[in-house]
Amino acid sequence: MTGHRVVGTGAAEAAPRVGVVGGGQLARMMQEAAIPLGIDLRALVEAADGSAGQAVPHSRVGQASDVGAVEDLARQVDVLTVEHEHVPDAVLRAAERIVPVRPGAHALAFAQDKLGMRRRMDELGVPCPRWRRVEDAAQCAAAVREFGGQAVLKTPRDGYDGKGVAVVDLDGRGRLRGAGGFQSWFADAPDGLLLEERVGFSSEIAQLVARRPSGQIASWCAVETIQRRGVCLETVAPATVEPAVADEARRIAERVAESLDVVGVLAVEMFVAEDRVLVNELAMRPHNSGHWTIDGAVTSQFEQHLRAVLDLPLGSTAPVVPRTVMVNVLTSRLPDPRRAYPEAMAAYPDVKFHAYGKAVAPLRKIGHVTAGGDDVEEVRARAEAVGELPADVELRLSVGHE
Repeated sequence: MTGHRVVGTGAAEAAPRVGVVGGGQLARMMQEAAIPLGIDLRALVEAADGSAGQAVPHSRVGQASDVGAVEDLARQVDVLTVEHEHVPDAVLRAAERIVPVRPGAHALAFAQDKLGMRRRMDELGVPCPRWRRVEDAAQCAAAVREFGGQAVLKTPRDGYDGKGVAVVDLDGRGRLRGAGGFQSWFADAPDGLLLEERVGFSSEIAQLVARRPSGQIASWCAVETIQRRGVCLETVAPATVEPAVADEARRIAERVAESLDVVGVLAVEMFVAEDRVLVNELAMRPHNSGHWTIDGAVTSQFEQHLRAVLDLPLGSTAPVVPRTVMVNVLTSRLPDPRRAYPEAMAAYPDVKFHAYGKAVAPLRKIGHVTAGGDDVEEVRARAEAVGELPADVELRLSVGHE
């Protein structure tokens, strides 16, 4: 492998060593949390000049699917974790023979496979949208009719940020509209696709919890996520939902973490439909909906994840301000979004900026901004104003409106 850099000697050798598979912004922000804790973070990154490769001194270039590369990283650390779910099960299990992997393959399987996750949620009695496994267009059309003429079709694996997700309905003859466009989806999914009822929800929320191997669990407040076309635009903490809804979201997430033996941060994305809370997705690692915790909570999700995988006591999840709003910066009208800093920092000196070191590309999350305060609408207005200064506003509006 290439791109290996070693920084520091002596006392640093005694530091706890955590390996992370993946080179995106989540690994980058883990490094930011590792520094004050004196944790030696080592990463397997896709590119030396990628988001994490720029920031993690101990990084090696390699792919998550390369069992040899992952095993080599495992031999250098005390515990191994991931910043994305796209690590093959066989690779995870090979690494588990060398070092503890947290979350383990047995848990991560339910974040990798949406069909497996739905089956397990049903077994646990966790409320989810009604769903069916469908193997072809005819089965899909029959299930869509059962769900009232419209539903959501998902690929079981590798879908994120709106990829591998489509709203489907029927044509005048009761057949799946545009069925030909989904032939490759069926062909690439030998175990079938996931079809879910399209839920009429009032809001989308996410509940983050952290769990350590000894069983301690810590939960942040539930947050509202503002999403369009599967892309998260904003997170509002705490969510403006009834206390009973927030309590139910926390109970569900903690039950899932315990039942699946998740170690590290778990994000449970949910729909709020009248008085019901329905689980939509699981993510077993730090999550976009938790970025607000860097500036808005006593312990960020990244510090907590490192504590959890090392089986250290978990930190306080209390908010440091009454309201925090995080806004994603999606691409930019500027070749380098940091060119907006002089204007943005002068106008909004209390807003926090987080750049991911990524090249500008359509719909790519290249950074986020966070604002805090007492009044949610005022805080949200400040965060949105700053987020739009470097953004490609025309593109943002096309995503932000149906």
